[in-house]
Amino acid sequence: MAKSIVDFTVQKISDLLIEEAVFLYGVRDKVHQLRTELRMMESYLQDADRKQEEDETVKNWISEIREVAYDSDDVIEAYALKGASRRNSMTGTLNRIKSFISAISRLIEIHQVGSHVDDIISRITSLTKSLETFGIRRDRGEASSSIHGRQRALRRSYSHVIEEDIIGVDYDVKILESCLVSNNNKGYKIVAIWGMGGLGKTTLAKKVYHSTKVKQNFESLAWAYISQHCQARDVWEGILLKLLSPSKELREELANLRDDEVAKKLYQVQVEKKCLVVLDDIWNADSWNNLSPGFPTGRLLSVGSRILLTTRNTDVALHMDPTCYLHKPKCLDEDDSWELFQKKAFPKYDDPDSSITTEMEKLGREMVGRCGGLPLAIIVLGGLLASKPSFYEWDTVRQNINTYLRKAKGKEQLLGVSEVLALSYYELPYQLKPCFLHLAHFPENLEIQTKKLIRIWVAEGIISSVQNAGDNEEALEDVAQRYLTELVERCMIQVVEKSSTGRIRTVQMHNLMRDLCVSKAYEENFLDMIGSRNVDQTSTLKDMIGSRNVDQTSTLKARPTGKVRRVALYLDQDIDRFLPRNLKSHHHLRSILCYHEKTARLSEWSSMKSVFKKCRLLRVLNLEGIQCQMGKLPKEIGFLIHLRFLSLRNTKIDELPNSIGNLKCLQTLDLLTGNSTVQIPNVIGKMEKLRHLFLPESCGNDVEKWCISNLKSLQTLVNFPAEKCDVKDLMKLSDLRKLVIDDPNFGEVFESTNTNVTFNHLESLFYVSSEEISILEVSAGCPNLYKLHIEGPISNFPSPNQISSKLAKLKLQGSGLVVDPMTTLEKLPNLRLLELQLDSFLGKNMVCSSKGFPQLRSLVLSDLPNLEEWKMEKGAMCCLGKLEISNCTKLEVVPDGIRFVSSLKDLEIRSMFAVFRMKLEKGGDEHYKVQHVPSLVFRYCDY
Repeated sequence: MAKSIVDFTVQKISDLLIEEAVFLYGVRDKVHQLRTELRMMESYLQDADRKQEEDETVKNWISEIREVAYDSDDVIEAYALKGASRRNSMTGTLNRIKSFISAISRLIEIHQVGSHVDDIISRITSLTKSLETFGIRRDRGEASSSIHGRQRALRRSYSHVIEEDIIGVDYDVKILESCLVSNNNKGYKIVAIWGMGGLGKTTLAKKVYHSTKVKQNFESLAWAYISQHCQARDVWEGILLKLLSPSKELREELANLRDDEVAKKLYQVQVEKKCLVVLDDIWNADSWNNLSPGFPTGRLLSVGSRILLTTRNTDVALHMDPTCYLHKPKCLDEDDSWELFQKKAFPKYDDPDSSITTEMEKLGREMVGRCGGLPLAIIVLGGLLASKPSFYEWDTVRQNINTYLRKAKGKEQLLGVSEVLALSYYELPYQLKPCFLHLAHFPENLEIQTKKLIRIWVAEGIISSVQNAGDNEEALEDVAQRYLTELVERCMIQVVEKSSTGRIRTVQMHNLMRDLCVSKAYEENFLDMIGSRNVDQTSTLKDMIGSRNVDQTSTLKARPTGKVRRVALYLDQDIDRFLPRNLKSHHHLRSILCYHEKTARLSEWSSMKSVFKKCRLLRVLNLEGIQCQMGKLPKEIGFLIHLRFLSLRNTKIDELPNSIGNLKCLQTLDLLTGNSTVQIPNVIGKMEKLRHLFLPESCGNDVEKWCISNLKSLQTLVNFPAEKCDVKDLMKLSDLRKLVIDDPNFGEVFESTNTNVTFNHLESLFYVSSEEISILEVSAGCPNLYKLHIEGPISNFPSPNQISSKLAKLKLQGSGLVVDPMTTLEKLPNLRLLELQLDSFLGKNMVCSSKGFPQLRSLVLSDLPNLEEWKMEKGAMCCLGKLEISNCTKLEVVPDGIRFVSSLKDLEIRSMFAVFRMKLEKGGDEHYKVQHVPSLVFRYCDY
């Protein structure tokens, strides 16, 4: 971990020496010497990092190196900040007195910085002298062999995916199904899955929750995660929104109800309807006491409603209902454990030609045996060994695992799980460790949006660029994506959702893995997490950081020591008490990320002035979702000239100050504030380092035109400001990957006769126009599109070879096509998601040929008023998993070919006539076509 920090600091100093030399006037030589000393120290850190877990002295030495690197960054960047501020303030001719004072001040600053740098160099020298005492050696050949080794590791694909490999639970599922599903009212009202963490309780509960037998037995189902600090009202509202239709009206109704009224409504729904509610991870009886007013028990559940819960404590379940059914999953037996391990540890496990040596199998079985049949431990161990092909590496791990797993036999052996997880962390390449530790920012059980996560990683500076063989520098976002993928493959994080292109959309951390992550983040002084519930209202951020009295994770025993550079604020409703009255001692903060479970309110935006004034070295500021009256962002935001990431999403801010233009280092600017119009001064074009720009629908009524053609690094542009910019400026943004544009003039870009316009990097296009759109021109100008969403009339429809073969997601709305588009679209080899909506097709007949749509997973046909007949030949859509037909009222039957689509799992019929529904229901004339579909849902089909 220390190596990554030193590596980043060296890179930062190098950038300053090149790009901002004017700020380092007078201290350039000393800064150059500091970089040299840090580079020398780098060469020792690989060996030191390997030995720190064996020697507490080495660990302390690494901690000192880490602080030296941080202090180096503080000194240099603070000095550069003063230089930049001085340059910004000297816009006019200074009189002689001011010039003299400025010169004296500059000399004092140079002396102070020089002294600080000399002190840091002295500390490094002292630390270097102690290396021989610790037996730490300098790594040779790092630049060649190690880099190639890391590249091979990053490109390697692994076979283990947690969600797909569930072993040994079929028997448990059947038992739980029989307890929950009964034809009489004498069954168990509450069913509890209990056991230690990592046993697979939640996995088993999800398997039962999604089983066909359970879904068919209950009218409504709801899943609720119960954290250690759950709020009863939030849980009640979440369950109600799942048991009932989550309409806008229901949300508004719930918002106006008192807590007791929300509880009563939930109570009544479960009495009147047959519901299944899963309460996942209840920690103690007090949690149930808080939640119980919303749940009927005993005879009042006679209608058939049930509660399924997971807990680590049997007393919780027995407290809820002494007659409940207690189910404790068993640890995996030897055969199941070995099968699960093989799936994770051997990438070619399913290859009949692959085999493992007897010696490695013996080692593997020994290590698996030490996992005590605990699924999580086996998964992590397998993920660790998947990238270690040699017998020597396996034997080394075996020797280490003895230390981590040597516990008493039997049940006591399971106490070593945390050590297994820690072993996985120690084995991470140094460049992945800060990425993993950064995940400690996120609240428990949060689904993490990977795109935002990657942008923050880049802004933080924890991602280093990689030079390819062709001298092309790989985009930092691509490097970060690979790092994220490797963390998934190593089972450090779990994939929750993937996009239509197969990219990871959201991830989540298992509770045990998150505990490890937070613990290591504290140990490395990587960040601090501050909660609101136990903080006195008069406390400030300074008080909280100083006292360390707030603990978001009860399992932690130690808080970070020294100066923290990153703070995660967990906010709850009124947050004014969090704003510091004096942050002078926290000028070193680099990152403030705010999170809130429900709504975090700020009295007025002027309260943020002190933060902007004092925390001038901030690189990342996430204020997303903080609610305040509509107003102007304070001009003091302009002090944060080092800021790389600023999110004001859903904050209701409606005006930005001119000083926002001082943020020349910004890479990500998110202005989707929740207001359709935000007054934005003409300064966006000055932010030449912008990579991701999210604008509101309107940027104000100022008639002054913007020029964005110099934003050469821009990759994401959401809501192109048509009223402010010339659409032809887009031609100069060659790095664009995502574009959302509502401008009928966009077609002019592709009609240009003077230049061959192509957006070679554009992967996602959302194009809205009131005038005719030529997909032919769009396809030619955007040859690498993966996602295309078009709203507006389409003039002509191209042939398959004129559309990008990479296209995976296509949405059409209001296209007005008369000719069947399926004959073209079915030939696209990688199309996975297709939505034809709202008059996109006005014809009567639609045909899907055999072998057409070879990769299609999801199809939506919505609001096609003239569609009368849809034919599907046998062999079409062989991979289709989800089909939705909505408001196609002239369509009389589903195609006969549906019965051959064995992959179809979900069929939803919405807003169709009742006769259409009756044909497909059991006993209907057309039911034979869909009888193989596990989930058949009808909504609003009773007219």
